[in-house]
Amino acid sequence: MIARIELQPAWVLHAQPFQNTSLLVEFFSLDFGRVRAVAKGARRPNARNKALLQPFQPLLVSMMGRNELKNLTAIEVSHGAFCLHGTRLFSGLYLNELLVRLLMSHEPQADLYRSYQQAIIGLSTDRDVMAVLRRFELDLLEALGYGVNLHEDCRSGEPITEEGRYLFLADEGFERLAVHSDAHALSHALFSGAEICALRSGEFAEKSHGRAAMRLTRIALQRLLGDKPLASRELFQSLRPRE
Repeated sequence: MIARIELQPAWVLHAQPFQNTSLLVEFFSLDFGRVRAVAKGARRPNARNKALLQPFQPLLVSMMGRNELKNLTAIEVSHGAFCLHGTRLFSGLYLNELLVRLLMSHEPQADLYRSYQQAIIGLSTDRDVMAVLRRFELDLLEALGYGVNLHEDCRSGEPITEEGRYLFLADEGFERLAVHSDAHALSHALFSGAEICALRSGEFAEKSHGRAAMRLTRIALQRLLGDKPLASRELFQSLRPRE
C-alpha cells in the first residue's frame, strides 16, 4: 500500500462528516483510482479546505498513511470549479455515485479518469446530457471488464446493421433475431440495429434512440449495482415537477 501520495490530480466524489470536526472524503485520482481520506478539521468554521472539498472541483491532493484510509495533508486547486445546475448537476452526482459504488479502492483507472473529466466538462457546456452520460457509462463498463460490443453479433460475429433486430444478453452482447421470431416477453432487452448504431456514434437525433440507449446501459449496470437504488436518481426523481 502506498504510504505517501503527493500532489495527485483528483476529484471529490463524496464527502461525509467524520468524528467531531473532520470529513471522510472519497477521491477519484489519476494514478491511484478511488481513494478515501480523512480531512482533519475540515468542518470547522474557519477551515481553509472546506470550500475546496466539493464535487466538480479539479484538485491536486497530498495524502499519507500506510492503511487504505489516508490522511489528507495538502490540497490545491488545479483549475476553476465546473458549475453544474439543474439536470446537469444531478447528472454529475449520478456519475460520482456510480464511481463510489462500483470502483475498487486503490485500483488505477487512468483512462476512466480522463473519461470522467471529459464528462464533467461536457456537462458544464451545452453538450447533450444524454450523450455525455451514455458515453461515460459505456467507458465505465469497459473499465470494469463488462464492455458492451456495439459492433458485432455475439453469436455470428457479423456486423450489427441498422435493419436488424437484436436481443441484448448482459453477459454476452447482442444477438440478432430471426425476422419472424417472437421475443415479446423479453421486450425490455430488445433493440433495433438503428438504436445500437446511434449509441455507437453517440448521436441521438431521435428521442427514441436516446431512451433505448438509457435502457441498455441500465440493464448492463444493474447487475453490477445490485438491488440497492441509486440515491442520486431517487433524489432527482423526487424533485422533478409533477405533471
